[in-house]
Amino acid sequence: MRASARQAWTSLFRYIVVSGLLLLVGGITVVFVAIALRLDIPTLSEALVGRGRAETWFSIKLTAVTTTTTTVIAVLIGIPAGYALSRYRFPFHTLLDTIIDLPIVLPPLVAGIALLVFFGTTAGVWIEENIIPFVYTQQGIILAQLVPAGSFAVRSLKAAFDSVHPRMEHVARSLGCNERQAFFQVVLPQARNGLVAGAVMTWARAAGEFGPILMFCGATKMKTETLPIAVFLNMSVGDIGMALSLTVILVILAASALLIFKALGGRGYLW
Repeated sequence: MRASARQAWTSLFRYIVVSGLLLLVGGITVVFVAIALRLDIPTLSEALVGRGRAETWFSIKLTAVTTTTTTVIAVLIGIPAGYALSRYRFPFHTLLDTIIDLPIVLPPLVAGIALLVFFGTTAGVWIEENIIPFVYTQQGIILAQLVPAGSFAVRSLKAAFDSVHPRMEHVARSLGCNERQAFFQVVLPQARNGLVAGAVMTWARAAGEFGPILMFCGATKMKTETLPIAVFLNMSVGDIGMALSLTVILVILAASALLIFKALGGRGYLW
């Protein structure tokens, strides 16, 4: 192939690649610019300090409390689970790995339906009556968030452990560390940024959950009204301004989480 033809094909390839990137970025930008143009400052102020402030701040506080609790639980479970999947090979490894991924790839509504079905069984009813009620409660929000967010946490934390070469553990153990010491003194410090980035994205994922909460906890104003549920309720009654104000708050939270994630070098830790 002549040099001129090769250069033409290279230019065409680059044009297609860059065009695809610009098309995607442009589409996303247009959507968010439309929200910004539709929402004015007085409407946002009304939601934050005006007549809608009680509902807005209730939704923000409930989202913050439930999402943070969900993230802590997900990380506490995800660190050992992610490490086991990253380092060990055991029977049914692929099957277990696939089961963990199911809540990520399935429609979110499925998680809420599955929880409702479980708490309708004998075991679920016993838990409700003797331990703690979950269905249509605020603590149920944490459980509804935990099903998809927990899987997301395991996947992202596993990627963080995958980034640490096993040879470093082997060297530590050859120098006298046992497996536990190698984990805490070598693996955790090396994977720290990835683990924090995974926790941040798990928080953002939990904060945006809507389907599982709607199905399992309902959409009750000033009770189970997280930010996504609040957007849904206000859209349902035609209060577009309030819904857009809450949407902007969600966008700001998501953008902040992404900026923190990228600042920690977490680009490679998403499933």
